[in-house]
Amino acid sequence: MNITGSGKEQHTYDAIVIGSGISGGWAAKELCEKGLRTLVLERGRDVKHIEDYPTAMNNPWDFPHRNRMPMSFDEENPIATKCYALDEGTQHFFAKDNEHPYVQEKPFDWIKGYQVGGKSLIWARQTQRWSKYDFEANARDGAAVDWPIRYEDIAPWYSHVERFAGISGNKDGLDTLPDGEFLKPWELNCVEKEVQKTVASLYKDRHVIIGRCAHLTEPKQIHFDQGRAQCQARHLCYRGCPYGGYFSSNASTLPWAAKTGKLTLRPFSVVESIIYDEKKGKAAGVRVVDTNTKQVTEYFARIIFVNAAALNTNLVLLNSTSRRFPNGLGNDSGLLGRYVAFHNYRGSLNATYEGFPDGYYYGRRPTTAFMPNFRNVHRQETDFLRGYMVAFSAARATGVPSEETFGASFKESLTKPGPWHTYMMMQGETVPRYENHVRLSTDLKDQWGVPQLVTSISYTDNDEKLLADFLEQGTYMLEKSGHINIRPSDDKRNPGLDIHEMGGVRMGKDPKTSLLNAHNQLHSVKNVFVTDGAAMTSTGTQNPSITFMALTARAANYAVTAMKRKEL
Repeated sequence: MNITGSGKEQHTYDAIVIGSGISGGWAAKELCEKGLRTLVLERGRDVKHIEDYPTAMNNPWDFPHRNRMPMSFDEENPIATKCYALDEGTQHFFAKDNEHPYVQEKPFDWIKGYQVGGKSLIWARQTQRWSKYDFEANARDGAAVDWPIRYEDIAPWYSHVERFAGISGNKDGLDTLPDGEFLKPWELNCVEKEVQKTVASLYKDRHVIIGRCAHLTEPKQIHFDQGRAQCQARHLCYRGCPYGGYFSSNASTLPWAAKTGKLTLRPFSVVESIIYDEKKGKAAGVRVVDTNTKQVTEYFARIIFVNAAALNTNLVLLNSTSRRFPNGLGNDSGLLGRYVAFHNYRGSLNATYEGFPDGYYYGRRPTTAFMPNFRNVHRQETDFLRGYMVAFSAARATGVPSEETFGASFKESLTKPGPWHTYMMMQGETVPRYENHVRLSTDLKDQWGVPQLVTSISYTDNDEKLLADFLEQGTYMLEKSGHINIRPSDDKRNPGLDIHEMGGVRMGKDPKTSLLNAHNQLHSVKNVFVTDGAAMTSTGTQNPSITFMALTARAANYAVTAMKRKEL
C-alpha cells in the first residue's frame, strides 16, 4: 500500500529502526535522546518490562513438567529445543521452528527470539571489549579484509555503553582484553582460584579472570534512573528479570527512549524490504507487513538503522531490490550475504577436583572464569589461524545418596554438597569465508510473503585444528591444577547454536570488497546504517554483544551529526 499526501505525513519519522533487540534498543535510545522522532519496528509481540515476565518468580514445582519441556515440544521444535536457555520458564521468548521456516542447505541451527527486546531477554550477558589486536588481525594475516576502524575509534563508545548498561568486572590490566567502566566484580571460587594460580605459574601469556557481565552488582544513579536494581544472583535471567538486574532493551534502552516522547514502537511488524528512491539516490522508507492482518504499510524516514539481528538483516537487504540494486540494497560489490561467520563452541571438558571439602560459594553467580585468547595474538604461531577464549566454572552439586538410603536419611544426604566439578568450554573464532553465505530462496516464502532465507554455512579444517588445540591445552591445564577424571568432548554441534552469527554486510575500506564504511553506512546508500552482527568483518573470540552496542551508539551519533550538517 503506497501512502501519499497527509497519510504519508502521518507515516513519516526522522528515523526508523528495524529491530528492538540489543543493538536496535541502543539505536532507539541514542536517536531519541538526540531529538529524532524514531519509529522502532519489531516483527514479534510486545513485551513490557516486569509485567510480561510471567515465570520470573516461579518455583520448579510451579511448572507442569518441573521446568522441562515435554517430548512433544522437542519433536515439533528440533532446532529451538537445542538452545541451553529454552525450558518451560523461557519458552515464550523463543520463536517456534514451524512458524519461521528457513532452508538449511548445510546444517545451521538458527535460534530466534521474536518479541520486543529480541534476544536481549535471553542472552548470556557476557561482555568483553575487543582489543587492538582484534581490529588489526585481518590486516596482519590477510584472512579477511581490513577493518576500517581501530580500537581507539570505538573505545570511548565502549565506555559510553558500559556506564549506561552496567557492567561488572575487574580491572585486570590486559592489553588482550582491555579494561572498561566496571562495577564491582563477582568473585572466583576456591577451585577457580587454584586454576588461576596454576596457569599463572605455567604461562606468562595466559590469564584467568572473573567474567565481565552486564549485571548490576552495585547500581549507580544512572541505573536507578532507569528503574533498575541490584542483581539478586538468582540466575533465572532468561525468564526476564523483574529487578532489571541485568541489561536488556526492555529494562533499559527502550524505556529510556520512550521517556523522551520521541519513540513510536510498533510490534507485529515484519519488514518486507527497504524502499529505495531512484531519483534521490537514497532510501525513502520501509515496507511492513502486519503479522496478524497481513496488511502492507509503508513508513518513511530520513535515516534507517537495520538492526534485525545478523541473518534477518541480511534477509531484509537482499529482499530490498530496485532498478539500481537488482541484487539487494547497497550490493554493488556482490558480497551481500557473504562471509558469514560464527563462534566455534564444539569443544568442552568435564573434570573432578577432590580438594577443598570445606569450600563453597554464595548464590548463583551469573558469570564464569574466563581466559582471554592466547593463540596467534601478536603474530602467527600455529598451523591454524586465530584462536579461542576459554570459559570455565567450578561448582558443587548436591550429594548423591547411596542406594540403601531412604526417608529422613535420604533427605539429609541431599543437603550435603558433593565433590567439586569443573566444566570448561571454548569460544573459538571462525575465519570469514566467501563460501559461507546466506541467500534468498527462489521458490519458498514465509506466511507473510517474504522469501525464506537459505543458510549455507559450515566448519573448515581450520576450525577442526583449533578445536583439537583447545582440547589438548584445556586437558593439560586442568591436569596441572589438580583435576582428575578429565573428559574432553566434541559435541559436533551445528554452526549457529553459538547464537553469535555475524557478517554478510561487513564493514571495510573499499566498496569493492565490503558493504559498509567506517561509520556503518552502506557505501552506496548513505542514509542506511547497519550496526548489528551483520556488520562484523571478523568475529574475534569475545562475546560480541557489547561491540554491537558500541558500534550502534557510535553510528547513531555520527548520523545525527551528519543530519545537522544536512549531509543526510
